[in-house]
Amino acid sequence: MALVVVDYCKGNLRSVQKGLELAGAAAIISAEPADILAAKALVLPGVGSFADASAFMQQSGQMQAIRQRVAEGAPFLGICLGLQLLFERGDEGLPAGEWAEGLGFLRGSCKRIASETLAGARVKVPHVGWNQVVFSPDRTEQLAPLFAGIENGSNFYFTHSYQGDPTDVAAVLAEVTHARRFPCVLRKDRVFGVQFHPEKSSHKGLAVLANFVRYVNEVV
Repeated sequence: MALVVVDYCKGNLRSVQKGLELAGAAAIISAEPADILAAKALVLPGVGSFADASAFMQQSGQMQAIRQRVAEGAPFLGICLGLQLLFERGDEGLPAGEWAEGLGFLRGSCKRIASETLAGARVKVPHVGWNQVVFSPDRTEQLAPLFAGIENGSNFYFTHSYQGDPTDVAAVLAEVTHARRFPCVLRKDRVFGVQFHPEKSSHKGLAVLANFVRYVNEVV
């Protein structure tokens, strides 16, 4: 069984696959629901619009296959847009008041990040560049599978205009600040999401991917 990097036409696939291979994983890129259903674990990377991604995944059968495989116990890592798609819904790419369906692994929605601090200062959106990932207090055990050997406050590379907005605060393992503080690492059971791009985050990003591979080998 291989780790499957899900191809839903949203980019960064080969660099993520390469990072997983450097960690010793047999990783393939596939858009096929049959490969998703046979996967040892799943990685959903990507950049782009929530609505476009949701439509493609539903029409291709990927969304249904991912839900089934995760329900069967396969570990899952969502990266950037892949984290946002963990939620029940998102409105990126849609008229005001309309929502696109997400995977629904986490309760809550995906929303545009703030462009103004609480003090009224304006910041640029999208949030692009290196920023500090601050671990949530008392979440060491839950963080360990992805962040073993990585210091609190380490810098990772971000590029996004939307964020996950969970209703379950227990799912939040780490936060980042751009205008305001928001979640950037989330977990529920064997499902993980990171808002930053580990494949663009130098050696610490590759360490996150290696830790995920190690976790997969331990639990599957």
